Amino acid sequence: MGIKYYTHFILTGSTVDGHDQEFSGVVEVNQPTEDRYGVKDIEALLARNFDLSSSAVRLIDWARLQ
Repeated sequence: MGIKYYTHFILTGSTVDGHDQEFSGVVEVNQPTEDRYGVKDIEALLARNFDLSSSAVRLIDWARLQ
């Protein structure tokens, strides 16, 4: 069973017209991120799910749900 996090992030210039897209919601990951992951690691994790480079993701919020 995964661990759920609330996330809020922006995909920068990811659409055809070059505008940013903002997302928020709940994601589930296989392991806790508190002790092992920094902001750049979480951005890379989110970017992989969109087949983008980590530089295309700007993390705003990441919080574990209870």
